This record gives sequence, C-alpha cells and structure tokens, in this order.
Amino acid sequence: MPGETLTVFAPGRVNLIGDHVDYVGGLVLPMAVDLGTTIRVTRAVGDVPQLVRLRSDSEPEAATIELPVGAVSDRSPVWSRYPAAVMAEMGTTHGFEGDVTTTLPVGAGLSSSASLEIAVALAAGFTGPPLELARLCQRAEQRASGVPCGIMDQLSIAAGVAGSALLIDCRDETVKPVALPDGVAVHAVHCGVSRRLAGSEYADRRADCEAAERTIGPLRDATFDRLSELDGIEQRRARHVITEIGRVRSAVDAATAGDAATFGRLMNESHASLRDDFEVSIPELDQLVERLQSTPGVHGARMTGAGFGGCAVAMVDAGVDPARIGGWRLSPSAGAGIVN
Repeated sequence: MPGETLTVFAPGRVNLIGDHVDYVGGLVLPMAVDLGTTIRVTRAVGDVPQLVRLRSDSEPEAATIELPVGAVSDRSPVWSRYPAAVMAEMGTTHGFEGDVTTTLPVGAGLSSSASLEIAVALAAGFTGPPLELARLCQRAEQRASGVPCGIMDQLSIAAGVAGSALLIDCRDETVKPVALPDGVAVHAVHCGVSRRLAGSEYADRRADCEAAERTIGPLRDATFDRLSELDGIEQRRARHVITEIGRVRSAVDAATAGDAATFGRLMNESHASLRDDFEVSIPELDQLVERLQSTPGVHGARMTGAGFGGCAVAMVDAGVDPARIGGWRLSPSAGAGIVN
C-alpha cells in the first residue's frame, strides 16, 4: 500500500585541522559541506512489511534489510552494513523503501559513510537532537566497520552551521561555530588512492595513544614536557596529539582574527605531523599536498580525515581559478535534516 514520502539530506564533512585527536577527547575543526547524501523515502502504511529496501545510484546491488536487524558485520552487499547498523541501533521495526543518491566521492575522506548513516537515521524516523543523532550513528559506524572511530564525523554532519566551521570539543561534546577568514575558499582534492580503513591501522594508532596515556595521563591535558617520559612510537603518537590540539586552538584564533596566512601555516604543520609522527599519510597524499602548498594563492594544505588515501584539503584565496587547484570547492553547509 502506498505510504507517506519524504526526502532527507545529510552533508559530508571536511576536517580543516585536528585529525586523530577526537578519540582522545581533543579539539577538532571540521565543517559540514555542500556535498552529501539524499534519500527519497516511501514509508509503508497499513500492514507494515518487516523489510527495508534501499537502492543507491553508486552501488550495483540494492540493500535489503529484514527487520528487526540481526547480525551486521557479515552482510552483503558491504554498503548495506551501514544502514543495517543504524536500524539495529534504533530498533527499527517499520519498513520503508528509499532511493539513495550522493554527490560525495566514496573513500575520499569526506565522511560518505557517516553521511549515509545520518541520512538513514532520519529516513527511519529519528527525531532527537543533533548530539543524540551523532552518538547513535557513531555506534553504528563502529558496529558496521569495526573501526573504533571518534564522534567528529557524525557530530559535524548532524550539527553543521551554514557558513561556518565547527569547533568541536570531543570530550565535552560541545559545538561552537567558527567563521573562516574573509576571502578564502576551501578545496578538497583527491590523491587518486581511495581511503581504506580495513585492517588494523586505525585501531593500532588509537591503541598507541591509549598506551601513552597509561604513562602520562590523558593526552588532551598533557603538556609537551611530558613527552620525555615516553619512547619510540608512543612518544611520536603523543607528540602529534598534543601539538595538533594546540594547532586547533591556534587555528581558531587565526580564523577569528581573519589571518588566513597563519591558518594555512598551521595546516602545513598538521600535515607534517600526521605524516611523520602519526604515520597515516601515503606518498600520493604527500605529493599532492606538496603540489598544493607550492601553488600561488594557497595558504596551506594537509591531508584530511583518517588518512591512508583520500583527499587533501587546502585553504585558497577565493579569487584563484578553481581549475588551478582541482577537486571540489566546498562551502560550509547546514547540518542534516528533512528536505520536505
């Protein structure tokens, strides 16, 4: 029986600075972007089928999910694990059909999976506040992927503010809009290698941070002089976290002062730290970042997201021809919601 229809949209996100610090309760500065995931939904009425069917314009096989949702990690096709995990977390029992379209490149580090999760939650009837939505979809991401991610991606998408980046305190889970300097544009440029978090790299980095914390306490509060108490990998990982949190604070100050040059320098320093101390970059990303940093009109560039492939993000004078930079010119977007 035909039922009600609605359309939901969830943006992606680009992180300007502050990577691999959210899961230790650090500070991050992402922004929701004008690329994202749209789902046009038809909800069943009358005799409710215990089935959700989603068709995607970027996947050859539809996701058919029986309700209530059971196991998630072994589902096929692989992309169906993310909506299934969302509905498992929600306890969804009301079936529906939906057509999924996306303008986000998959595997680029622009949070296509978090965008899909949040869009699915809204399509399935979630009505709570942004933080509750973000927490739910963070749990779904962990369930679907096996990656112990922090809350940055989901919260920046759920709580996005048009025209602003977001300073997110991942310990307090608070969000503060931060306007970018006037006269700049943000570009995301793909390095040509899709980001892959399958395997243990992400979990290993988190475990390294946790090991460092057992010696010097929470890295969110640690000072630089405590690094001498650590050795080897743990020292390098902790040095990245401590300095990256400091760079986020400085970047917010620079943005507030309209100082794009300082903001860009901090982005460059962030990439070097992620490359050398956290070891999450790859040669293709490094080469792309070097090319962007040497392009006239670019204030700074760095890898963005978890690493191991995907995109670099650059802060660029708005008057620069976008073709000289490449990729996508991104605008800060409002958070996810129902379109109609």
